[in-house]
Amino acid sequence: MLLLFCSVAASLVAQGVHLTGRVTDDQGQPLEMAHVRLSRGSIGTLTNFKGEYSLNLPESDSLVVVFTSIGFKRVEKVLNTRRIVENANGERPTLTLNIQLRTNAAYINDVEVTATQQRASTTEKLSTEHLKHMPSASGNAVEDMLGTMQGVTMNNELSSQYSVRGGSFDENLVYVNGIEVYRPQLITSGQQEGLSFINPAMVREVDFSTGGFSAEYGDKMSSVLDISYRQPDSLDAQAQVSLMGASVALGQRTKRFSQLHGVRYKRNASILSSLDTQGEYDPRFMDYQTLLTYELTKGWDLQLLGNIAINDYRFKPETRETSFGTLDDVHNFTVYFDGHEQDEFDTYFGALTLHCNRIKGTQLSLMASAFATDEEVTYDISGEYWLDGATVGETQAGRGVGAYHQHARNYLNATVAALSLKGVSQLGHHKVSYGIGIQWEHIDDRIAEWERRDSAGYTLPHTGNAVQMVYNKHSSFDHRMTRFSTYLTDQFGWDMWQGRWVVIAGVRESHWSFNQETLISPRLSLRYTPDALNNTTRQTVFRLATGWYFQAPFYKEYRKTYLDASGNTMVQMNKQIRSQRCYQVILGGDYTFQAYGRPMKFTAEAYYKHISNYIPYTVDNVQIIYLGYNNGTAYNTGIDMRLYGEFVPGTDSWISLSLMHAKEDYDGLETSRPTEQRYSMGIFFSDYWPGNDSYKVHLRGMLNDGLPCFSPVAGRQAGMFRTPAYRRVDLGATRVWNAQNTKFMAKKNWRKVKEMSAGVEIFNLLDIRNTNSYYWVTAVDNYQYAVPNYLTGRMLNVSLSVTF
Repeated sequence: MLLLFCSVAASLVAQGVHLTGRVTDDQGQPLEMAHVRLSRGSIGTLTNFKGEYSLNLPESDSLVVVFTSIGFKRVEKVLNTRRIVENANGERPTLTLNIQLRTNAAYINDVEVTATQQRASTTEKLSTEHLKHMPSASGNAVEDMLGTMQGVTMNNELSSQYSVRGGSFDENLVYVNGIEVYRPQLITSGQQEGLSFINPAMVREVDFSTGGFSAEYGDKMSSVLDISYRQPDSLDAQAQVSLMGASVALGQRTKRFSQLHGVRYKRNASILSSLDTQGEYDPRFMDYQTLLTYELTKGWDLQLLGNIAINDYRFKPETRETSFGTLDDVHNFTVYFDGHEQDEFDTYFGALTLHCNRIKGTQLSLMASAFATDEEVTYDISGEYWLDGATVGETQAGRGVGAYHQHARNYLNATVAALSLKGVSQLGHHKVSYGIGIQWEHIDDRIAEWERRDSAGYTLPHTGNAVQMVYNKHSSFDHRMTRFSTYLTDQFGWDMWQGRWVVIAGVRESHWSFNQETLISPRLSLRYTPDALNNTTRQTVFRLATGWYFQAPFYKEYRKTYLDASGNTMVQMNKQIRSQRCYQVILGGDYTFQAYGRPMKFTAEAYYKHISNYIPYTVDNVQIIYLGYNNGTAYNTGIDMRLYGEFVPGTDSWISLSLMHAKEDYDGLETSRPTEQRYSMGIFFSDYWPGNDSYKVHLRGMLNDGLPCFSPVAGRQAGMFRTPAYRRVDLGATRVWNAQNTKFMAKKNWRKVKEMSAGVEIFNLLDIRNTNSYYWVTAVDNYQYAVPNYLTGRMLNVSLSVTF
């Protein structure tokens, strides 16, 4: 049905304007692979080796055409294509626009390298215009936007964690302004998560790859999220307040200095109150970020990126009531609690980058960064529970009664410092990227947690000889290690067979002192655009990417457990651990067209990933628990599709569909991987009131297959089942006031106010209680019941924002 829609829509192509021209540098030399695109939508192309480009534009009163290339200042041109068409006497008009890009000595950023390479590789640039109004229960708009993309799944609205093509949460790379950022390590539930590192109010560009990324990115197997923060052109400010928190972003620029600051505060106690477990929720999450850039002299600038995040989660549970089962077999699980939980996740990050553009055709960046996290998870919570069974007469038979006590004193201090040199050089028709880096890691953890459980008067597990814990774990180690890495990539293109060919070939080498492991990671991507310079209204792009990717262990992966003489579960480092090795091949393409005069793009990719040296793991809520051994293999295969464009004129929407098959094999048994979701569908739809775009509506929806589960006592051998499918719809409605749609905003007293908006968000519009994980209860007949841990219900949020 989707393909039929695409074929019908593609036949309805508006006349538009044929735009051609040539892009040169400040010396008059042609710029190959300069990016020419519309500021909104999916229409765009690259210049050939002569600097020439050709682009078909739709009719519009105001189209912004953007010209960019690494190391050069961005140029924008505003065109009234509707007037050009009206004066063309019925023929398709051709407009020639030659552009000269000036060298940018004040802003040379490694993220720009990614932006230029994205059309040749599998990295895709995502629109950021909807981040301000994206319905987001977690407050992390960028990650919530990713959750609607093809190949990406999210199963917890309280968390910013996401899975890509069946991989774990830990397999995703995140960069901000070319610096890799990290997440806290001891978080076990979405309730504990505060604000993600990415501040949506500071974001300028978002580049995302679901696999097949180039060698300049680090050693992980699934995805890359590459964020570029904006640099203000003048004094500007944004402020937002809602029932769940507040944020402020302030930017300012002079001739040689620019600064951008962001402060966020989140307190989502209201949405947590919709969980089954009732009590006193007191979450307080706050962070501050800054981006400072100073032009030292012509061709040299210094940039500082800083972040301080204070996440404090306090919880005193009181009662829990959960109903589950079928219409014919309903069970009720009731718990009365005593005790409390107090967690703190404090992170500090700083990165200093020196950019150099004094050498013609070369940009160099020297980066020094440091990340520190101080984490504490402490709780003592006891509970008495009652599990009701089937109705007998007018009463319910008790199936399980007992008590439990959960205790934790977990502390982690980790520091990661890095120093690297990166560069990009234009050598004839070749664009060469290279880099070398060293990273020091210091991890100090003290873990002590246990759970005692009593069922029907007997402690579990019941041996008749001693009182034992149903679960316990102890860890204490302080370790330092070093990682080295280097990479080299070459990007080049040529015209052949009436089309444009672009290749990115590269290799990455890394070494880890912990186990003396050296990795060589070759990567290759190929892009072919037939008729690239003749027909860009209906443009087809084919892509092939392949290579070896490694998942270098970090903290959680190399922790193995063993039982001591007293029966306690102890954690130790496995120095024989090896990086997981993933060979992947991706074949896909894009079809760009216009339907009803609006830009549209259909994207499809098929992939296969084979993993050796596999480290098996289980998932509990958002916590990933690794076995700590390379004792398995795995594979993922599937297809991802997305239709993107202006379903409603002037605003972007998309719908995505993914089908996947992911299996793991260890201990002689092949089962589904813990993150296998056989199907997933995401939708983001934006609309406005007919004839009045000051009233906007944004809808975000997801339908994802349930996650595989098994009994922790019986194990994988006894069989697996799945949680119910994750189904969620969030709706946001916004009223926007600005000088174009409101008369009083055009008055002198209001000229400093660029825009104001008021919004209403309905989270979980359909009030579907999704299952996140299970609490296992053993009844008197020794039968185990999986009591679902439900997520949040329907909630209302109100927000106000103003931009100066």
